[in-house]
Amino acid sequence: MLLAMSSFMPSNMISLARAIQMRPVIPELSPVDAETSMWMRDAWKNKKLPQIKKLEDYYKYFPYRYGQAIWAYIGGRWGDEMIGRIWKMLARTNDYESVLQGVLGLPMKKLSEDWQKANEQAYAPFVPLTETPDKCARLLFKGTEEDVYNVSPVLSPDGKYVAFLSSRDLFSVDLYLADAKTGEVKKKLTSTALDPHFESIEFIQSAGSWDPTGERFVLGTVSKGKPNLTIFNIPKGKVEREIHLPQLGEILAPSWSPDGQEIAFSGLVGGVTDIYIYNLKDDTLKQMTNDSFGDLHPVWSPDGRKIAFVTERFSGNLKWLDPGHYELAILDVASGEVTRILAFPTGKNINPQWSKDGQDLYFLSDYTGKTDLYRINLQDGKIYQITNLFTGVGGITPLSPAISYAPLSNQLAMSVYENGYFSIYLIDNANQLIGQSTIAQLGERPVALLPPREQPEGALLGLLRNPLYGLPKDTDFPIAGYHPKLTLDYLAQPTVAVGVDRYGTYAGGGIAAFWSDMLGYHTLVTMAQTNTNLIDSYALIGYQNSQNRLNWGAVIQRVPYIYGSYGAYYDTINDYPVYVEEEMLYRQINYQVEGFANYPINTFMRLEFNAGFNLIDFNNHLYRYIYDAYTYQLIDYYNLSMPASPSIKYGYASAALVYDSSLFGACSPIIGQSYLLQVEPAFGNLNFVTVMADYRRYFMPVKPFTLAFRVLHYGRYGSGGEDPRLWPLFIGYETLVRGYAYESFDYNEFDTNNPKAFDFNRLLGSRMLVANVELRFPLFKVLGIGKGFYGIWPLEFLAFYDVGTAWYSNEKPTWFGGSKKPVSSTGVGLRTNLFGVLVLGFDYVYPFDRPIKGWHWQFTITPGF
Repeated sequence: MLLAMSSFMPSNMISLARAIQMRPVIPELSPVDAETSMWMRDAWKNKKLPQIKKLEDYYKYFPYRYGQAIWAYIGGRWGDEMIGRIWKMLARTNDYESVLQGVLGLPMKKLSEDWQKANEQAYAPFVPLTETPDKCARLLFKGTEEDVYNVSPVLSPDGKYVAFLSSRDLFSVDLYLADAKTGEVKKKLTSTALDPHFESIEFIQSAGSWDPTGERFVLGTVSKGKPNLTIFNIPKGKVEREIHLPQLGEILAPSWSPDGQEIAFSGLVGGVTDIYIYNLKDDTLKQMTNDSFGDLHPVWSPDGRKIAFVTERFSGNLKWLDPGHYELAILDVASGEVTRILAFPTGKNINPQWSKDGQDLYFLSDYTGKTDLYRINLQDGKIYQITNLFTGVGGITPLSPAISYAPLSNQLAMSVYENGYFSIYLIDNANQLIGQSTIAQLGERPVALLPPREQPEGALLGLLRNPLYGLPKDTDFPIAGYHPKLTLDYLAQPTVAVGVDRYGTYAGGGIAAFWSDMLGYHTLVTMAQTNTNLIDSYALIGYQNSQNRLNWGAVIQRVPYIYGSYGAYYDTINDYPVYVEEEMLYRQINYQVEGFANYPINTFMRLEFNAGFNLIDFNNHLYRYIYDAYTYQLIDYYNLSMPASPSIKYGYASAALVYDSSLFGACSPIIGQSYLLQVEPAFGNLNFVTVMADYRRYFMPVKPFTLAFRVLHYGRYGSGGEDPRLWPLFIGYETLVRGYAYESFDYNEFDTNNPKAFDFNRLLGSRMLVANVELRFPLFKVLGIGKGFYGIWPLEFLAFYDVGTAWYSNEKPTWFGGSKKPVSSTGVGLRTNLFGVLVLGFDYVYPFDRPIKGWHWQFTITPGF
């Protein structure tokens, strides 16, 4: 049912519905949620609550927050049972607006207005009872539309520097080093978008740690699919050491011991997190906890004898599948004994940080319904509130590390959610870090309760609070092997077309179907297209196995390529004048059987192998129409089969090395590099070797300007590489050297009596070499129209220079000491992305080697190289 509805329901509601179907007991379903409440409070305060229909833009409105808020409003106003009625109605129709209006009795506009008013009524009373982060801390890094994430700050022991994770370069979340006093960024320590070495830096749920000297920094990373402890040498700004721990799944939140000899961290194995300690001197790994409860955020005490961490072991019940809530605990390193820290009895208590003397723990809690910073004295258990923010302290997820304490400078850094983004603030006021002994009272209505409910009640909450609901009676279940079965995933919209003209009636159509098994290990695609001329039918069947790292498959297809020529002339038949039109159709029909395999080496690099057999058949037809020269009435018609080249049969095998770290913008790549090296020998009726080398590099010297470079060589080598039955290579395509397209030439450019005539053979050969340089930038962004990287619309301006040459084996380009001249062009243009469907481009180009043609427009429907 969900797949059927997903084509017309707003993605925010679909995402929540997917969660409903797949996870029957999860916090996202509850109308009590501190994280979602924070997002909605912030959106209301900054006047960013959208109309419900605008939630279809899931890039702008995160589905699991806004979708949850909408369903909570519907359930709270009309009853949770109403949600079930809505989904039943949606199973019968494809108009969600009509369903909501029919079931709820309100048009969409009114529903949106009521939801927005409910948010105002719920959250406006909290404004005078809370404060903004600038009242208690100093801003270091402000989140913006172009720098959404500034999270996981980690202060050096002396408080001079802060390492943090940020999306400030637009293309990825990376680790940065900055001056904690001025906020000046000193170094970028990782580049996950461009460096294949770091496949992940675990930015969603982790942070790093400084060594006691403040000269080294450790971070949990993933490289080649395996977790590592990566140690950076900060003065040198490079990786000093990597510790590979392949026996683990992930390494989260590492913490350096005070003596610099050990690193504690939370390790994930088999879906379970435990506390581990790695000894840097002995290169040994010791597991400190070993159970099925979650253990997170370890941090060493100043004396190195204890580790504070977060756990659910004290309130969770695995038998009832009740995860409990996260609490603070202390692990005695010598004995392994775990002691419970009695902080707040409900909500989360996470991200502990030791005070300088080891007598207190700073931590985060959402006990009041929003996440704030607190301090607990370990001697008397008294809790002090340090922040009372309208939004809250936090990271990307509710369990992301968000605070760091510098013991030598008595400073604390924290990430805060505000105005839809994450900013980093620094508390350097000693009195502020003492906190208030009384916890702020925020009224009778729970802060985490989503409107319109005034109290946490309702059928859904009752079910969620009952951990026994939904548990099966049996605890032993049969285990059976997985036997994949292909089922239909997607059926493309069938197409049918009918046309009539003076030559007759024509019909055609096509269809495509995509199949897979439940785990996506096996994929099958079938396509077919035909028309009145069955000879022009297209068919394909392909299979891919993705069960292992080596993906392999096969494809069988029949592909007709059709091109033609047209001519008209006057003639006589039996001395009677006639007008003759001739249309010549050339068909090249490819029958192909191919097997392929792809092996990814890392995130950016892979090996590709292909082997197959090709049969290329040729078919030529002449259609001749004879008209009366005076009345232009059709006198006669001939459909003649004309001589064609003999078929070509050959096998082939290819190997390629592919590297691609480029990041694609809306219209073209904007940073990174890519290259392809491919060799493909062919054998049979024709014997030749195809060689391809394609290198592309994208620089961004000044944001948002990109300098793009490409060098491309493609050639057929060997005795069969220049067989006349093979199309010659042509460098005049819009994607190669602009300004020399087939359709742009006039007959007068080939007049040999004209000294400015163009030799078309300069564009043809069996080998080619092309180079391109392009300056591209988002036009509206540079003009300051709109926000984001592209402004109000993804429109890219470009200036380019293209040069290329093509030659046969008996020729040599001037670049290599021969006589065949290259061609070149320059110009400017625009590209735009039309709703993610295609990239449309217009180039105003000047071909240097076509003086008759000069400046002219050129149209493209492909992204930039």
